[in-house]
Amino acid sequence: MKVLVIIPAYNEQESIVYVIDKLKKDCPDVDYVVINDCSKDSTLDILKKNDKTYLNLPINLGIGGGVQTGYLYALQNGYDIAVQIDGDGQHDTEYIQKVIAPIENNEADIVIGSRFIDKEGFQSSGIRRLGIGILSTIIKWVCGIKIYDVTSGFRAVNRTFIERYAKDYPSDYPEPEAIVMAAKYKARIKEVSVIMKERQGGTSSIHAWRSIYYMIKVSLAILLRRFSD
Repeated sequence: MKVLVIIPAYNEQESIVYVIDKLKKDCPDVDYVVINDCSKDSTLDILKKNDKTYLNLPINLGIGGGVQTGYLYALQNGYDIAVQIDGDGQHDTEYIQKVIAPIENNEADIVIGSRFIDKEGFQSSGIRRLGIGILSTIIKWVCGIKIYDVTSGFRAVNRTFIERYAKDYPSDYPEPEAIVMAAKYKARIKEVSVIMKERQGGTSSIHAWRSIYYMIKVSLAILLRRFSD
């Protein structure tokens, strides 16, 4: 199958070349595209200087808009599977084959790489894990499916959901809402164990008080997405 790895990037000058080079070493047969979301640092210059494959957004769209741009690219270029990984180096590209295997074997439409199945590697902070657990419970309640790592940005989708996500993808903090959207379309969603690392550079967009905002916003978005027409 023809596989594209989508790498959304905002201010990832410290890690983006490392991520791409490791991807090409671990998965030489897949393609990739970096979606540079109007980075304010040297990310774009580094991509140009190192002759990497990228799309440069003219305005900042946020993580959801960046990922959706990647899905549009995958759709227009005939890819069968699209894989999301972060540009900060947290997602180990050694696990890409494991993540896409259930799709290649027609066992799943969407596969999520989870750090919480075997609980190895970087597990995030205690308050983050609490929030993820709450969101997991809400999704179980509204959709009837149990996903442990609902905020994981390490995931793969088949051609059907490339098409769906190219047309409609959540905007801010989209990962949990994208699961609910997929569940409404009766997607076969599978979770596989992966080991994640701490980010290799830059800073997270979710800090202290924003964690509370995140929880409220995403919880409401999940409910609205689930019960809307």
